[in-house]
Amino acid sequence: MANILTVAMLKRRGMAAIEEGLRHGPIHIAKRNKPATVVLSEDEYSRLIGNQPEQLPGQTALQWLLSNPFGPRGSCPRDRRLSQRLAAELEDNAPQRPALAVCK
Repeated sequence: MANILTVAMLKRRGMAAIEEGLRHGPIHIAKRNKPATVVLSEDEYSRLIGNQPEQLPGQTALQWLLSNPFGPRGSCPRDRRLSQRLAAELEDNAPQRPALAVCK
């Protein structure tokens, strides 16, 4: 039999009902005779998610960068200067190609 707790029982007994129910495994909370929520112990929850880092609501750093919150790339003078410096460094570090002899 599933470990079911109704909202009415939860209101009546509070945390004691949850603590008692968790001794028998996860608790299924029913609202209006329909499954609504599952309550897990901290140990069970940790086992379930493994070593995953906690996810915060909102965007990831990559999503934030891709959304370009400061306008299109290259729109500020600093971006243009950095792009020019990068291009110059790439040219300086590019392997030198031997000159091709042209036959006539």
